[in-house]
Amino acid sequence: MVKRSLVLWLLCLLIGGGVLQGSNRHRQRQHASGQPGAFDYYVLALSWSPEFCHRHPTKAECVSGKFGFVVHGLWPQYANGYPENCSTAPGLADPSRMADIMPDAGLVAHEWTTHGTCSGLDADSYFKLVRQAFESVKVPAQLSGPTRGFSITPQELKQEFVGANPRLKAEDLAVSCGNNYLTGVSVCVDKQLQPRACEGIRDCRANTIKVAPVGGAE
Repeated sequence: MVKRSLVLWLLCLLIGGGVLQGSNRHRQRQHASGQPGAFDYYVLALSWSPEFCHRHPTKAECVSGKFGFVVHGLWPQYANGYPENCSTAPGLADPSRMADIMPDAGLVAHEWTTHGTCSGLDADSYFKLVRQAFESVKVPAQLSGPTRGFSITPQELKQEFVGANPRLKAEDLAVSCGNNYLTGVSVCVDKQLQPRACEGIRDCRANTIKVAPVGGAE
């Protein structure tokens, strides 16, 4: 009888511990959602459209085949990790006004809900800042509408950006790749859009990456 009571007591203890751990995890998720305006810096995420369109040819930005770098997002970032879904504030009334640099209304809506709400800005001010951030970075000539594919190392690609943007340093940039193809470049900036070193951003580890041409033709 005593043994059975001991087993029941241990079972209750384990269940109670599981509930407590689940409660702690829930609080951690709530904390991870973040507070608007409480972050360390921005990541301007530029997506290489030709590679994206190779995998998603029916997407809105892929119909014309004219895009090189497009804005994936301007992401509030912590030194380690990032906040998401910080409020339910309404997004842009007319997402098409961003179509020249974010050619997908669904992406505009997603970026606002997931990332823009954490900026502490209203939607109009946030997307004005997105455009300002994009226009502050000059795309290197080699990556401005290439009609033929080419290969380059991630470090060489960073140096191309540094050469076109003297205020940038290599540590302010991160290259993203998939299957040894360029998928994007991230530029790290502070809240005033001044360059700063990236922290906690994954960088491409490939020795050499291929850059798909604009328009899809070699």
